Amino acid sequence: MIALRLGVLTEPDGENRVAIVPKSVKKLSKAGFEVVIQSGAGVRASYLDSEYEDNGAIIVDRAKAIESPIVISIHLPNVSELSEGQIIACVADPFRNPKIVQECLDAKIVLLSMDMIPRRLSRAQSMDVNSSQDNLAGYKAVLLGAASVARGIPMMTTSAGTVRPAKVVVMGSGVAGLQAIATAKRLGAVVYASDVRKSAAEQIESVGGRFIEVDGMDDFEDESGYAKPLTPDFIQKVNDTVCGVASDADIIITTARIFGRPAPITIPSTAVANFKPGSVIVDMNSDVGGNCEDTKVDEIVTTPNGVTIIGTKNLPGTLANTASMLYSNNLTTFIISIMKDGEIALSEDDDVLVGAPEESDFYVSGMGGVLICSNGEIHSKQTRLGGLI
Repeated sequence: MIALRLGVLTEPDGENRVAIVPKSVKKLSKAGFEVVIQSGAGVRASYLDSEYEDNGAIIVDRAKAIESPIVISIHLPNVSELSEGQIIACVADPFRNPKIVQECLDAKIVLLSMDMIPRRLSRAQSMDVNSSQDNLAGYKAVLLGAASVARGIPMMTTSAGTVRPAKVVVMGSGVAGLQAIATAKRLGAVVYASDVRKSAAEQIESVGGRFIEVDGMDDFEDESGYAKPLTPDFIQKVNDTVCGVASDADIIITTARIFGRPAPITIPSTAVANFKPGSVIVDMNSDVGGNCEDTKVDEIVTTPNGVTIIGTKNLPGTLANTASMLYSNNLTTFIISIMKDGEIALSEDDDVLVGAPEESDFYVSGMGGVLICSNGEIHSKQTRLGGLI
């Protein structure tokens, strides 16, 4: 049997991760793929070309890698580099990048956007790049905050006196938020956390946090598992309550991200002005507008009242070695799952590809799965996305 060639690219400047790591090459080869790696693709994540070769990959230049029938990457490469009928699996963020989706349609590219995976399907969990990368981002956000705040984190009893534990507030308790809570707790902080999903209270408490409840809170969660957009009045109420708790905190982590939309403002400038001097805000969503009104993307700023705001936009990329390994595991599991008899099978019966059927409890109206478009047409279930294009 002739192996199906799979190409892995060097990511653009500013991205240190790589889509496939050496240990995944053996699994892919066993499944029937010939893996070609652009020379130097893994260097920024501490994976050398020699490691790829030792695991059976072929090192090639970019032109050779990108002409592969299947390309796996983190960021969508320039569509002009791709050819009709090629399959590209990446994180395209299609709702924020509808113009790029249109380019794929015009070029008749098969676009598989892994951030669109139906995350509630049990089979999809091992392929869920959102969760694997968000988990690391939550962890790193706390480390950045702890490294930047001018005080110790745990309680310390010393001959010179007792140091009280730091107070950490985590806004939002999805995957990133729960990891942030757990990490801050392990460092010895007293952790408070909020979420617009009332059902999150139990999860927050299970990892050591104290739930911040807002009067009138309901379960603002949509059918796909993401937080719903809220009314302006309720957003104001949540902000006032949580920012009140955060006013004397040492570290504040913001995690609120709405699927396909700009990040909601959870810390307005008026709240920052009331935070104590020396406190640190780590805004995990600077890349989509930021949760803090004073955040500047990829910058660290200090306000007139002495609050430090960290706007690092690619937190998983700062842990490139581990983040690449997890992403690679996700993509390897996914791509092997759609390999049938030496070919990629884009089956309409595969819920990961096209979304759950209407009769399923996991069906989401207007949303499909990771298959965005093929043969110049957007998938029929992606009606929400189609409305933007």
